[in-house]
Amino acid sequence: MNNNLIPASKDYKKLYSYQKSVVIFDMTYYFVHTYLRRGDRTIDQMQQAARSGKQNIAEGSMAAATSKETEIKLMNVAKASLAELLEDYEDYLRTRNYVQWENGSPEQVAMQNLARKHNDSGFFMQIVRTRPPETIANMAICLLKQVDYMLAKQLKTLGDIFLKDGGLREKMTKARIENRKMR
Repeated sequence: MNNNLIPASKDYKKLYSYQKSVVIFDMTYYFVHTYLRRGDRTIDQMQQAARSGKQNIAEGSMAAATSKETEIKLMNVAKASLAELLEDYEDYLRTRNYVQWENGSPEQVAMQNLARKHNDSGFFMQIVRTRPPETIANMAICLLKQVDYMLAKQLKTLGDIFLKDGGLREKMTKARIENRKMR
């Protein structure tokens, strides 16, 4: 019989989706406080969407030990929050007549390659502090699309695991039944 009903919590800080969400949060914090006017409600909206993405990945990973359902829901909340932030960056570019990098453009490809190799906020923030707002918004868009893809894959995997293994209640019931049989 397996007496280990509640597995150890995952180290969410090792998840690439979390690491990149930290980059997105730091980049967004810098962006809104540097390029948006004080008093603009978008500052709080963007900052909160970036924070929600990061925090829900952490909370979902920590909840996984006792609730796969909660983990799945919170990962989806993270995905939705980051989708909202993506819209804000796209709105910023469009309303100011800036160009959004097209898929396959040299800038977009270069950023994708950087984003594949680096997950460290410090690395990206050195670049961000030397770029104009149009470039920063496009960099954030690339990272947001990458994290969206990662979270979609994580959600699919979590759903598959849930279908295969069930949740904590099912494991507890199975363990109780096994325990009774052994008496």
